[in-house]
Amino acid sequence: METESPVNGRAEPAPETHQFQRRIGLLDASMLVIGSMIGSGIFIVSADIARTVGSPGYLMVVWLITGIMTVICALSYGELAGMMPKAGGQYVYLREAYNPLVGFLYGWTLFLVIQAGTIAAVAVAFAKFTAIVFPALGEDRLLVDFAGVRFTAARLVAIGSIVVLTAVNTRGIQVGKIIQDIFTSAKTLALVGLILLGIIVGRNAMAMDLNFNDFWGATWTHVVDGRVTSVEPLAGIGLWAAIAVAMVGSLFASDAWNNVTFTAGEVVKPSRTIPMSLLIGTGAVTVLYLLANFAYLLVLPLDGSAAASNVLARGIQFATNDRVGTAAAWVIFGEPAAVIMGVLIMVSTFGCNNGLILAGARVTYAMARDKLFFERTGYLNEHGVPSHALWVQALWASLLCLSGTYSDLLDYVVFAVLLFYVLTIIGIFILRVKRPEAERPYRAWGYPVLPGMYVLAALGICVALLIYKPAYTYPGLVIVLLGVPVYVWWRRVSAKRAGKGGVQSR
Repeated sequence: METESPVNGRAEPAPETHQFQRRIGLLDASMLVIGSMIGSGIFIVSADIARTVGSPGYLMVVWLITGIMTVICALSYGELAGMMPKAGGQYVYLREAYNPLVGFLYGWTLFLVIQAGTIAAVAVAFAKFTAIVFPALGEDRLLVDFAGVRFTAARLVAIGSIVVLTAVNTRGIQVGKIIQDIFTSAKTLALVGLILLGIIVGRNAMAMDLNFNDFWGATWTHVVDGRVTSVEPLAGIGLWAAIAVAMVGSLFASDAWNNVTFTAGEVVKPSRTIPMSLLIGTGAVTVLYLLANFAYLLVLPLDGSAAASNVLARGIQFATNDRVGTAAAWVIFGEPAAVIMGVLIMVSTFGCNNGLILAGARVTYAMARDKLFFERTGYLNEHGVPSHALWVQALWASLLCLSGTYSDLLDYVVFAVLLFYVLTIIGIFILRVKRPEAERPYRAWGYPVLPGMYVLAALGICVALLIYKPAYTYPGLVIVLLGVPVYVWWRRVSAKRAGKGGVQSR
């Protein structure tokens, strides 16, 4: 129900019948950060990075810069999390630092593309690797073709995984966090095992000789429709531009750490726990990603040929379907590698999606409480979770799975994601001026130097993307800006409903 506020005459959300349950401790929060970050990206995106920078040294530099930026950004977010330990996280920070419109544009983009698109992409990755283990569940297994929409076995597996995880998370945060802890532990240990085997067992003399004798020779291999069109030597500004463009993949693989801020309403001592979990989680994943790429370089040559028929000749650059992790596992294990990596990535993506599904619904819940999303999504069920928000998120992510557009949408919004990170970090500076008296249990480490450095670096990457990847950047801006008329319309509808006065039923 809604009631009219006696203070300002504005219709306010009705008091909650149920409340969030603070069950997420430091270990759980850290597992949520790690589990949301590690999906399938670390096993795939190094191929595109290798084509873009063409050098073992700069491959590592791309991952190192990404890791440093991620940790700095996460440490800066800790101040905002300590100030505003509320469900919705980054949406709340942007709303309070700027205005409700900016917060809505973030929430709109998050729901429409960032969160739902990522959930769809991770679910499809889960289905693809499930098909390696169980071939009958592959994309080529057409079940129904209805009105141009192909219902394949793989797509139904992807949607099924979303439905199952959504249903699990409607049973309460205790169940969701247990699933997260189990799968994050399993995939982290498996990734550590793969790294150790690569470093100790899988070292290849030919790959090491090729990689470490020409560690810094940078080139940009341009590929169109699977064919190499040119190889461009890199130096100076061109090299830095290539590094910036290459970071799209590593930043995407390192994203979603901020999901823990969405769950602040369920975190024990959030002002302390969230900043600590951000440091532990992003720091651990950064180290794992650097070690994984070092292992790749010990096992596979970076340079390769798209026309080659064997794993070593294709190298990291042209690993089949960009599956660098599978190629490295083949060198270590031989023929069973595909199944081994299939199981590992199944575990990794399933656990990753649990964290994304759990956290994402808290943002739409917060938006609904501000009367900027469907009203039903702003209420908790008897288990203290926003079940309506979870199912709306699941429906949209499932539709994206069927449409097949999630990949393009995610490419479009990487630029927008960076912009929202920049706006949020700038928000720290704004709130220091607007609310100097606010309680800050944790202050951004290295303020103002490190947050300022992050803003400059991220804006530099944005400029490079505008120049070199315009097909992906401008559509992302359009998606964000489409939220402006939606915001205006939603506010008008809410105002009309509030203007009716009295009490309205939900």
